[in-house]
Amino acid sequence: MSHPPAAGTRVPWHKVHPAVRAAVEEFLGGRVAEAITQPGGFSPAAAVRLRTDEGRRAFVKAVGPEPNPDTVLLYRSELKIAAALPESVPAPRLLTGFELEGWVVLVFEDVEAGHPELPWRRDELDRVLHAIDRMSAALTPAPIDAPPISDVFGPAFKGWRKLLKEDTDGLDPWALRHLGELAELESGWAEAAAGDSLVHADLRADNILLTDDRVYVVDWPWACVGAPWFDRMGMLPSVGMQGGPPPHELLTDPDPAVTSVVAALAGYFVRQSRQPDPPGLPTVREFQRAQGVVALDWVRRRTGWS
Repeated sequence: MSHPPAAGTRVPWHKVHPAVRAAVEEFLGGRVAEAITQPGGFSPAAAVRLRTDEGRRAFVKAVGPEPNPDTVLLYRSELKIAAALPESVPAPRLLTGFELEGWVVLVFEDVEAGHPELPWRRDELDRVLHAIDRMSAALTPAPIDAPPISDVFGPAFKGWRKLLKEDTDGLDPWALRHLGELAELESGWAEAAAGDSLVHADLRADNILLTDDRVYVVDWPWACVGAPWFDRMGMLPSVGMQGGPPPHELLTDPDPAVTSVVAALAGYFVRQSRQPDPPGLPTVREFQRAQGVVALDWVRRRTGWS
């Protein structure tokens, strides 16, 4: 595998708080006879396909306050969003969710599906991109209450502006040469990304499931209201670094608004990849670094700066 995996440290079912496991079994109406951990994703949490002794199935996500309390906040946000998503959204149905003993728990229908094959196959990529475009159209205007994109990513999309005041040793020479211009371009991202669509805002292969005839989009904690093209744009750096076509071949809109947001996304990946590993997420920085390489090349192409 030539690209870093989208995988972190999962919590096995038997290490989930006993009260949480008991509550899930009570909801499912039977003892858990099989628990299969799903490896994709970065969160230091449980992500488990369960089967009870009576044959009922569910997919359960559960996270406690250790080792990363920020993940609890994300799961709390996902619980709120998942409970509100209309049936028209191509996402597995939330069966129940609750908080108990400091843990946040989401119980979804279990979908017999798999992630896209990596490196990306063009037929699967085309299916996914078409599904994302259809989803964006169906979610315009946003059918539920969600925060504006500027609130969700405002603190994060300041990468180039922060690097103006930080040690830039080892920074890409082109980025270093244009750091001031990148910071200025990035500063307009919030206005550029504004819109009335509900966007997932964190699309990657590990957040997509495929059946023979359906595309499911999972993991919605970052959902917000923004431009309808944001999901396609935000996904493309990961597609490029996971063996798919480069972003400039998959999004050709020359709109300067798109360029501004691409610059902000690149600045986020580049700066984040230079930070220490967050607690319980030992692989995320390398994944961000690889996306940053692709996103920075995309900015270079879109700006035409030498």
